[in-house]
Parts: sequence; C-alpha cells; structure tokens
Amino acid sequence: MDWGIFALRLYHYILLLSRVLAVSEFSNRTLINVIWLSIALVVPLLFWFPGRRMNKVWFCILELLLGGSYYVNSVIYPDLTSKADYLLPSLTMGYLLTKRTLWIIPVVVFIPFSFQSHLRLSWEQTLAIGTDNLLFCCIGMWASFVANAYDQKNKLAAEVEHQNKLLTHYSAEIEKMTLLEERNRMSKELHDTLGHSFISLILSLDASIALMDRKPAEAKDRLIRLRTLAEENLDEMRNIVHEMGEEEESSLIRQVESLVVRFREYTGTALTLSLPGTERSIRFEVRQAVLRVIQESLTNALKHGKASQLHLELEFSEKNLQLSVRNNGEPIDKLNYGFGLTTMKQRVERLGGRLHVSSREGTPAITEVRCEIPLKGVMPHGEN
Repeated sequence: MDWGIFALRLYHYILLLSRVLAVSEFSNRTLINVIWLSIALVVPLLFWFPGRRMNKVWFCILELLLGGSYYVNSVIYPDLTSKADYLLPSLTMGYLLTKRTLWIIPVVVFIPFSFQSHLRLSWEQTLAIGTDNLLFCCIGMWASFVANAYDQKNKLAAEVEHQNKLLTHYSAEIEKMTLLEERNRMSKELHDTLGHSFISLILSLDASIALMDRKPAEAKDRLIRLRTLAEENLDEMRNIVHEMGEEEESSLIRQVESLVVRFREYTGTALTLSLPGTERSIRFEVRQAVLRVIQESLTNALKHGKASQLHLELEFSEKNLQLSVRNNGEPIDKLNYGFGLTTMKQRVERLGGRLHVSSREGTPAITEVRCEIPLKGVMPHGEN
C-alpha cells in the first residue's frame, strides 16, 4: 500500500512536470516552475520513503508548503500550465495522517479559499473544490486503515505461527521429560520392589544351602516357599510394567501386613509391628511411597546393618502419616545416600514430606528411618 500511494504521488508531479515542459516557448517562468516542482517532489521524500524513512509529520508540512504553494500558484497563473489540482497530494497526506497532523484536514479544505477572490469563484465552487480535497484525504485515511489492519493481521498470523512453533517445541520437550521421568520412576520401582525381594531370596537360599545336608526336608520346604516367592515377584514386576499409576482402592495396612509376613517368613528375622486401629484413605502415590520406604529400610537393615531385630510403626495423625522403621544392626558411622536412600528421599519429598535417617551406638545400637508425609484432603477410610 505504501508503494501504491508513493506511485500515485509520483504520477501527479511527473504529470505536472510534463505539462510545464510541453510549453512551446521556454522562459524563466518555465524554469522556475520546473525547479519548484522538482523541489516539491524530492524534498518531502527526505522524510518519508516506503520502507526507509517514516517522519510523517515533516513530510506533510513540506508537502503543504511546497506542493500546496505550487498548486495555488498554478491556479492563479495558469498561463504556463494547465489547471492543476491537489487531489493526489491530499490523498497522500490522508494516508500518512497521525494524531499530530490532524490539522491537515481543515487545511486541505480551505486551500481553495486562498484563491477564491483572485479568480472570483463563487462560494459553491470554492467549497466544491475543498470538498474534493477532503474526499481524497478521507480515501487516503481509509487506505491507511486497510493497510494497518492488513499489517496487524500479518503480524498476528506471524505471532500465532511463532507461538505454535514454541508450543510444538515445548510439547516435544515435555514429552521428552515425561518419558525420562517415567523411565526414572520405572527404575526406582524395580529397584525398590525387586531389590527387596531378591535380598529376601538370597538370604533364604543361603539358609537353605546350610540346611541341605543336615535337614534336607526343611531345606526342600524352604525351596518350595522360595519358588512361590519368585512367582510373586514375577507377578509384581508384571504389574509394575503394565500399570504403575493406577489408583486402585487398596488398604495400606493390609499391604504392610502382607509385606511383613513375607519378610518374616523368608528371612527368619524378628520383626515387630505397630499399626493404627483406624486407617485413613490416602492417595496411591502416598501408599506406594510408604511401601517402598518400608521395603528399602528392611532390606538395608539386613544387607548393611546385619540386624536381627526390627520394629515397624505406622501412625495416622490429623494431618500427617508417620512411619518409623528401627533396627538393632550395626550403627552407621557416616551416612551415605546411595541409590536406594536417594530414591526414598526423593519419593517422600515429592509428596511434600520429610525423610530422616539416624543411627546411634549403645546397648542395643539403634538405627532408625523416619518419614512424615502430609495427608491432603483425606478422611477416615470408608467414610464419605
């Protein structure tokens, strides 16, 4: 649109120059008019040129001073040129109109009144010329609105396309992060679940090997139970692989009791249990975190602490779930968060809870894993 308006203005001045130069007799007046028209054409372009300069205020001022004065002069002295008009310059200034140049509208209307008395024009004729100038100025304003709307549409389309590219990029990044998080979660689930089970299997196999020669019947019975445990581990692994995120209604107390029974049976370790009488309904993530903390704590107590006695305590307060696993194993000189402890800590902290491991020497030595997880919006199990 800018170039179209520029071309119309250029056509106006070239047409006037051709009329001046077409005069048969060349005179000083003709030379002055040629110079005047050339200045009126070129000088305003120093302030507005499509794609380069956009000082619209000074363009309009110079257009009125140079082009407008030549227009008035050509009307008053038409001996060297045919009668000019000021329609296309009015259109150009209307196209470049801003809030600072609104004064142009009355100026282009009242330009004809500057030569009304000299030409002895009637008020109707003068007003008609001014109205024509106003009409072309309004056409230029309309063209500016159309151009601005088209420009805004293109910018909006470009912005939408840019946002779509960003969303596509973010979506890919989120998908990548989700897959990575799921992969990490799978590794933690497998470590917490199968690692605990394999420790139990290894300890039971060691006991079975020791009984093989002295008590073959008891060793056989142990191996049969170990086979059952291996089948249960396989089923648990399949459940993890197929769907780890299902929030099935399940009792945490029953799951803890089942876990403890199997631990006692396959490791022969003395494990006492303190559970609440009333269970609270909790989210799947909290239930899974509690079970994994218990499994990791029991496994570490046997594997690293060589514990012979353990005590597990689970409590529900009004706002929190509290878990404590204590053992009489070898005290920890320097606490080192390996993969298992780090996984436990991350699980609990992700739920807004805290995990603390402490160890002290004495008779007996006590090592304790304690965690506290907030219960958000839960209610007693089975209540509405």
